Amino acid sequence: MERPAREAHVGVKFRVEFVSRAVPADARLEELKAWCAEFHRRNFAPPYGEFSQGNLSFRIRPGEDAFIITGSQVGWKDRLADDRFVTVHGCDMERGIVYASGARDPSSESMLHFAVYRARRDVQAVFHGHSREILRCAPADIPETLETQPYGSLELARGVIDVLGNADFVILKRHGFISLGRSMEEAGKRAIETHRLCLQGG
Repeated sequence: MERPAREAHVGVKFRVEFVSRAVPADARLEELKAWCAEFHRRNFAPPYGEFSQGNLSFRIRPGEDAFIITGSQVGWKDRLADDRFVTVHGCDMERGIVYASGARDPSSESMLHFAVYRARRDVQAVFHGHSREILRCAPADIPETLETQPYGSLELARGVIDVLGNADFVILKRHGFISLGRSMEEAGKRAIETHRLCLQGG
């Protein structure tokens, strides 16, 4: 049985350069908050101490790489304030720098989200979650990264891009999953449906 890899969470592994400390102001934050609550309810973002393991984002404007993402070390069990989210304007993948605006560090998987948005212009939402059921019995046609990589690493982001192609769902080996969509609703429902299929045995 495939088991999630265990790695102590130490926060973000990149350098954050803040463009400003402005909290995101976007009406779509309410939908993102609702999906955070849904992922918490379904245990797709299991607790790690006070925090939730998972990160959700949406692209701000089609054709551009900037996105709004859940902040680092945020718990999703309670109603989330706007300052729990961060705008990522871009990333220097080779130098390990994330350019952001907000009141806190962006999610530790910001480089992964950036890499997906840059590779796939059709994707407007990236939802990263965790599920033992999905890791154990995901359908064979779902791509999976070839190796287990540390969370928040450039290697993990590259591993996803290596197998992504035109897929809308990817298993991160012994880690979790990413569910993609042309909307937040599509990304969220795709994760729920994949989990349902796994519970039914494929």
